[in-house]
Amino acid sequence: MSSPLARDFNSLAVHAGQDPDASTGAVIPPVHFSSTFVQDGIGNLRDGYDYGRAGNPTRAALEHQLAAIEGAEFGLSFASGLAAEDALLRAVLRPGDEILLGNDAYGGTYRLISKILVPWGVTVRVADLSDPTAVENALAESTPNLVWVETPSNPLLRVTDIAALARTAHAVGALLVVDNTFATPALQRPLALGADVVVHSATKYLGGHSDVVGGAVMTSDADIHAKTKFLQFAAGAVSGPLDAWLTTRGIKTLGIRMERHSANAQRIAEALAGDPRVGAVHYPGLATHPGHEIAAAQMTGFGGIVSLELSTGAQARAFSEATTLFTLAESLGGVESLLNYPDAMTHASVRGTELAVPETLVRLSVGIEGVDDLLADIDQALDTATR
Repeated sequence: MSSPLARDFNSLAVHAGQDPDASTGAVIPPVHFSSTFVQDGIGNLRDGYDYGRAGNPTRAALEHQLAAIEGAEFGLSFASGLAAEDALLRAVLRPGDEILLGNDAYGGTYRLISKILVPWGVTVRVADLSDPTAVENALAESTPNLVWVETPSNPLLRVTDIAALARTAHAVGALLVVDNTFATPALQRPLALGADVVVHSATKYLGGHSDVVGGAVMTSDADIHAKTKFLQFAAGAVSGPLDAWLTTRGIKTLGIRMERHSANAQRIAEALAGDPRVGAVHYPGLATHPGHEIAAAQMTGFGGIVSLELSTGAQARAFSEATTLFTLAESLGGVESLLNYPDAMTHASVRGTELAVPETLVRLSVGIEGVDDLLADIDQALDTATR
């Protein structure tokens, strides 16, 4: 348990769930690899542990930490972000229910819903959830059971007013789920703004070092937590002990990493916005960004993701293959800078749908390297792509 005096985000990130080992005094709690636990008589469990799928002390420590940093009563850790989403959606929905999904959602989320949950009997509709009029029109058409939003979104960085959307969703009896992967709880607290549930791909900024795959669900609703926890146990997509420990280690530096990610991304976005070789720049920290004022009100920083558009798809592909410090790879949120061409990579599954990403778009996950080096890399790649 964290100290009752810990209130600051960074204090919670370092100390929540991280009591020194009781038997040795080790400041860093050990990784518990055991798959099974001795019982002191049939059904007499030590601290409630019997089998690794049902519970593990290292995973329990991470789940306490996850809840603390997101300001939630409960946290659950999963084997991946999509495993977390799947468990949550099957916990709160039934065949015949409907999801209203943001039209700029992660391709994997849409694939999960459209290819797995829709055949199960769930309906999905999409709308621009950053546009209040579009939300009103969507709700007038039919009433969803659940509204799912990413803010900032992936990869166009659209910003949604979480408090306003929560009021609108709750007025029609719908749950509001916020994917907080891009912002992280270091910069944004959706539950405090009225959301019912927060989900994360812990693979990204929470882990922060591109060395672990994981997912998380945080909520203060005891019923939602109980149903999701049952599916975590019954379906078994739990994070392993080493994955849980790596995520815990990453979270301890989340606050300071997000400060550096945000500062570097702001510099890069401003440079790109003034570059005649670039057609458009998407970053909430730019005053010209459509969601800038909302982001400034509900976030304490603007994050490390910048998307840019070039004149043609050929130029975007050429740029993507010309960088040296920015590594062309799936994923985001690591300390190293990564570059993604969404149309053919993370969002290939939504080609031809309402969630399709422009062929001209490139997504930058800005790392914590020296920003002048990153700017020089972008400059030479733009020269290569636009010559």
